[in-house]
Amino acid sequence: MLHLNRKRVLTFGTFDLFHFGHLKLLQRAAKLGDELFVGISSDSLNFAKKSRLPIMNEFERAHIVASLKCVNSVFLEESLELKRQYLLRYEADILVMGDDWSGKFDEFADICEVIYLPRTKNISTSELLQRIKNDF
Repeated sequence: MLHLNRKRVLTFGTFDLFHFGHLKLLQRAAKLGDELFVGISSDSLNFAKKSRLPIMNEFERAHIVASLKCVNSVFLEESLELKRQYLLRYEADILVMGDDWSGKFDEFADICEVIYLPRTKNISTSELLQRIKNDF
């Protein structure tokens, strides 16, 4: 389906314990185009990647991200192997990922522009979890 010259940006993430770094990444990604589509890692995919379930379930995480003004639509990312199909399905013009993934998605440059944005310094879900553990 033609999207009338609107530039579509797509990104992926778990977005567990949603924090300021997540917000800044999504806002910066949205500014690169007209529409932002966000693939939320399913609980099962997150377990496969990190050997643990997210603190917040996929339903909660998807609703938080979908409520942001900068996000047009969210969908569940069920498999890392389906990234190309997601990019094609959503007719992505740009794939945006954090620079901690730099170079890992260059294979998709044949179907869309690939941009790696710098992470927000001094904040990550892992750091938040560690701070919570240290405080208790």
